[in-house]
Amino acid sequence: MNAMGVRWTAEQVLALAPDDASRRAGSRLGTAGPWSGTGRADGAVWGLCKGSGRAPYRTVVDTTGPAYACTCPSRKFPCKHALGLLLLQASDTTAAEESAAPDWAEQWLAGRRGDPDGTARRAAGGAGAPAAATADPEAARRRAERRAARITAGAQELEQRLADLLRGGLAAAEQAGYGLWEETAARMVDAQAPGLAGRVRELGAIPGSGPGWPVRLLEECALTHLLDRAWLTAGRLPDPFAATVRTRVGLNLPVDGPPLRDHWLVLAQCDTSDARLTTRRIWLHGTASRRTALLLSFGAAGRAPRLAFPVGAVLDGELTPHPASGGLRAEPGEHFVPVAGPASPPPGGPVGDALGAYGRALRDDPWLDSWPVTLRHVVPARAEYGWQLADADGREALPLTPAAQSRPGLWRLVALSGGAPVTVFGECGHRGFTPLAAWSPEAPGETVPLI
Repeated sequence: MNAMGVRWTAEQVLALAPDDASRRAGSRLGTAGPWSGTGRADGAVWGLCKGSGRAPYRTVVDTTGPAYACTCPSRKFPCKHALGLLLLQASDTTAAEESAAPDWAEQWLAGRRGDPDGTARRAAGGAGAPAAATADPEAARRRAERRAARITAGAQELEQRLADLLRGGLAAAEQAGYGLWEETAARMVDAQAPGLAGRVRELGAIPGSGPGWPVRLLEECALTHLLDRAWLTAGRLPDPFAATVRTRVGLNLPVDGPPLRDHWLVLAQCDTSDARLTTRRIWLHGTASRRTALLLSFGAAGRAPRLAFPVGAVLDGELTPHPASGGLRAEPGEHFVPVAGPASPPPGGPVGDALGAYGRALRDDPWLDSWPVTLRHVVPARAEYGWQLADADGREALPLTPAAQSRPGLWRLVALSGGAPVTVFGECGHRGFTPLAAWSPEAPGETVPLI
């Protein structure tokens, strides 16, 4: 039991796992057998877990973060020992009694909670750590000007690359191979424009990717050209749109707005990975503000992102929105404390409302792939071209994205529905709808993860 008297369920704990292997390994450690010296106090739980070595692993979890520390060599966050400890606490109310924390746990907890400048929080993986104050504002201004000049040169070079592509014809892109695109992407990295580099890599993956690839390539070239031109004329754009453009090319804008405190329902947590980085997206919904927020956490070099929240939990904490991204992306404050409270789904509507919301979001950010929406009273159904979510009255329907149709979460959604209308939260975009969480009429307070 944490400081607020709220216990995570086993399902919520397993939702924190960085992958299936950690989920299975954590489940095996969720019994009293390998544990000794367990205890809890003040929103923290700790214990010693017997491993392969002579000394047991020291594991401590701060559920107000949440954050984890363990002496095991695992590079995953949370590791299997932290998962096992939380599962033990979830299944056995007497496994971790109220007690004073041992020195090793107290030292780590004190470092996290008693650190006014945020150093310990950043070491523990807090995504909401504020950036350090700039020691020399004038030097920072000169660095920003030099970087802007490099990005401008990169955007001009990319414009020439796109012009050459269209002049030579899209058919030639398939023969050119991926090497030329990768070289162009590397030039964008040198120009310190990672957003442009990412778009170039996407362009390089389109030729030969299946029927209709020339159309997709032309569409993405047009969006890349639009971003180039927007950057080159950013000084004449309205401030909110200029902020979106700067974010899209890869600049990190300062987060300096007023924080918003609320009880946040954790809607979904999903990871995407490439050779360089694992990106974790966590969707939250404010029960009082009715605001949907996106938290991003990153893990480099094969490491899992450190930020993790249990899906379906209600957390009391503060978020500070970013100045761009449609106001969706936010940075969390230092502590998120689980609280008892209603966990009803966000307000939603029919398919037509979801499409309208995505259309309005595109007006402010033309490069937006998707927008968070909640569909009410929809039924999963198999159509000629694949699965879709249809209004219960049959008026409109949204196709599921190809990726969503190949995930086990689809069958969980179908089983939850059983042919009856359900409420579904997900991302609506030009490729279709990706369901992330669902609620049945029989259990509207139970969030069922679909990813």
